[in-house]
Amino acid sequence: MSQRTKVSSHLTVAPLPRPSLSSREVEVLLAWMATESKEDAANKLFISQSTVSTHISRIRAKYAAVGRPAPTKTHLLVRALQDGYTTLEAW
Repeated sequence: MSQRTKVSSHLTVAPLPRPSLSSREVEVLLAWMATESKEDAANKLFISQSTVSTHISRIRAKYAAVGRPAPTKTHLLVRALQDGYTTLEAW
């Protein structure tokens, strides 16, 4: 066994800090991910566009609070995948 293998076998990866998202926040996040716009997500969920924006802002704030900022839609998709809120197969 090489030295590299020995070293890597002793490494442990700490779990990422995960914010506590409500089920509604997850629902809004995934609806927004699946649509072209916040307006489309709002129509799908029968809520206002400003409500979608509020949920997304709160989700971003929660991720920032645990040290995992998500300033873009792509970042939020990555966070949702990392935290198990969705899977690649779902897309």
